[in-house]
Amino acid sequence: MRFKFSLMAIGLEVIIIVLFGLFVEYETTQQVNATRSTKTDRFLLLYPLFQDVHVMIFVGFGFLMTFLKKYGFSGVGFNLFLAALGLQWGTIVQGLLHDKGKKFHIGIKNMINADFSTATVLISFGAVLGKTSPVQMMIMTILEIAVFAANEYLVTSQFQASDTGASMTIHAFGAYFGLAVAGVLYRPGLRREHKNEESVYHSDLFAMIGTLFLWIFWPSFNSAIAVTGEKQYRAIINTYLSLAACVIVAYALSSLVERRGRLDMVHIQNATLAGGVAVGTCADMEIPLFAAMAIGSIAGIISVLGYKFLSPLLANKLMIKDTCGVHNLHGLPGVFGGLASILAKYLGMSTVSTMAMQAAALGSSIGSAIVGGLVTGLILKLPIWDQPPDEHCYDDSVYWKVPKVRELDPQFFQHANHNHLEHEV
Repeated sequence: MRFKFSLMAIGLEVIIIVLFGLFVEYETTQQVNATRSTKTDRFLLLYPLFQDVHVMIFVGFGFLMTFLKKYGFSGVGFNLFLAALGLQWGTIVQGLLHDKGKKFHIGIKNMINADFSTATVLISFGAVLGKTSPVQMMIMTILEIAVFAANEYLVTSQFQASDTGASMTIHAFGAYFGLAVAGVLYRPGLRREHKNEESVYHSDLFAMIGTLFLWIFWPSFNSAIAVTGEKQYRAIINTYLSLAACVIVAYALSSLVERRGRLDMVHIQNATLAGGVAVGTCADMEIPLFAAMAIGSIAGIISVLGYKFLSPLLANKLMIKDTCGVHNLHGLPGVFGGLASILAKYLGMSTVSTMAMQAAALGSSIGSAIVGGLVTGLILKLPIWDQPPDEHCYDDSVYWKVPKVRELDPQFFQHANHNHLEHEV
């Protein structure tokens, strides 16, 4: 890792810097004064939403990955690294695609969209969490964002489909890309429960911090790129209500499916967010408020049932080991969100062609994710990328300097207590 990881990281950053020098400029450098003032006002108006999305990417996703008892450093640490790499690469790839390979001006929308492209990688990262090397994750980031940008361009520019909160282009795409990679990288040695593939009390508590940050800021995520102020307003309200309804149903169903009615922290950390995923595509549409709440409720049900019944099926029958359960939080709710948008278009008396474009966007997102994930998985399977052996999976000490935890003999505590009593006397 010392040379391979370091040289590849520096090499990628040098390439990105050169690309920025060739293709990216300030948004206002070639604008007249009046237009410049307007663009600056628009930038500052959207900057708070960008901050919210940024917090979701770096804090929300980061801490959500810390549930494994010996993989907390990697969960939050590699999240930061991949996000920093992804937002730079996403800016370049999306800018070149939308501006037909010409120089483009970076603005607040570019920054938000770059964070969105990074979100796809972090979702996929959850599917292979603990089983890949940093070099493999770097390669996956570069390849996945390229495929994502192509699909996003197809969905928004060619199909002209509506996907403001990106249920299809980010959540469904990221989940199925990650599952495809996980399927190719599947190892029989990890089929049974690994000794490190479990949580402890404090690791689940840290992961819950990520859940809370994501839950609070999700309305900003779904409304950040809405076209008008009215659509932005609707996206915020619909997401807010969908998330609230989702929490109640997720708690209820978690208690219902577990023995003795006890809540499962895995469900609470993840299924409570499914409402934000599912309502994303139709968040800015003129749907009744009760419809947004119904979407969130159904998403909570789908997610909990997925964690309880579908994840074991994927692992045991299809040989797809989904570490974080991204299929249940992002994949299934993302597909449901795409289907809900088609129904919303139908009830809104949209044309058949409009509904067909929504369906095409959903199919394109899933199809490109699976194909791209399979190809990426085959590349990552090459032995030169130093994938950790089975016995060292889900363990920070392979890639991090970890403080040593000394296991003390129980007699030590007895001796210490005896000395303490003598001192008191």
